[in-house]
Amino acid sequence: MLDNIKLILRVYPEPGAAMSDILDRGSLLFASLAVVVVSFALGHFVPGITFPFYGPLFILAAIYTPGILLLGGWVGRAAGSFRSGLQRDFAPLLTCAAVAWTAANFPLLAIAWFLPQLFPAATGLAYLYFAVLMFFGVRTVFGTGNGPALVIVGLSWIPLVAAYLLRGPLQYLLGFLASPFLLFFIFFYLRSELGGAASNLSAGLRRSQSFRRNLEAAAINPHDAEAQYQLGLIYRQRRQFTEAIRRFQSAIAIDPSETDAHFQLGRIARDQGRLNDALAHFQTVVNQNEQHSQGEILRELGALYVSAHQYQYGLNELLKYEERRPYDAEGLFLHGQALEGLGKADEALGVYGRAVEAASLAPAYLRRASGKWSRLARKQMRRLGPGLP
Repeated sequence: MLDNIKLILRVYPEPGAAMSDILDRGSLLFASLAVVVVSFALGHFVPGITFPFYGPLFILAAIYTPGILLLGGWVGRAAGSFRSGLQRDFAPLLTCAAVAWTAANFPLLAIAWFLPQLFPAATGLAYLYFAVLMFFGVRTVFGTGNGPALVIVGLSWIPLVAAYLLRGPLQYLLGFLASPFLLFFIFFYLRSELGGAASNLSAGLRRSQSFRRNLEAAAINPHDAEAQYQLGLIYRQRRQFTEAIRRFQSAIAIDPSETDAHFQLGRIARDQGRLNDALAHFQTVVNQNEQHSQGEILRELGALYVSAHQYQYGLNELLKYEERRPYDAEGLFLHGQALEGLGKADEALGVYGRAVEAASLAPAYLRRASGKWSRLARKQMRRLGPGLP
């Protein structure tokens, strides 16, 4: 219990790191109880608040979290159906949302008690703070960049507005669900079915926490480079790049031939604009295994050279990559960028068209990732050829 309280308190100074720790060690049950306790206190000690004590938790679990999962898929989240995303991410996202709601609303109790005249303005600030915390939660759970996370949180008001417009039926439903007879019926007759469904929804958090604990235990072994590498991937997915770099460097220190760690360090360095460091790591990957990840190292080198405006070098690498993977939308988009940089706009226009076609032919599990490059290619095509769709 004390550890979970510390996690909530850590949200205030370090929201990003706290959300990551919540995924590793947080409790959905404790986070849910925290929401109930705070909402009960607000409803009983603050004049004018009339929502039932279980209302905020119900909205978070039944409306807000599923709404964010839908928005995440629409904005360009990792591949997978809504059902698979619900099983994988519902419990982690709801845990983060419950902690964020608790952290944002808990100070309202002190304000209502000591400075009641400031309570209306503080309520608005609390919801704004909740949105800020959810930005970190969405970015951590989904592993998205800042832009997609902002879009998802910015649009998350849509399910809340829908809930407000349907507040009459929802209040009736909440009252109905609180009926002692219904609770008795659910417990005795439907507990096995509902228990199985709840178990499936919470399995994602349990699996990720179990996997993380096993990795941490393996990382104690000073000779296990793979454990360090896997932990680095977790931190990279959560966009905790400082810790990810440390883990990848530890993997290399244990095993200098850990090619995957060099590859990931190169990608992080390129994203951070440290192009010389990125080139050094990518060159190490090429020296150790030019076939790495089906030749993706060539695409990364091409992207690096394009970022450095060394377009001819980038084109050379990308052409070699296309010999191995001619229908990769990202590689084709970068190919178009290199041609544009060399002043070959007409050729670039044709390659962008191939990128759009490749994205449309991508298998379902890659379609969302390819969609990003298709959109960027279409944008460049409209710029180079006005009037194009």
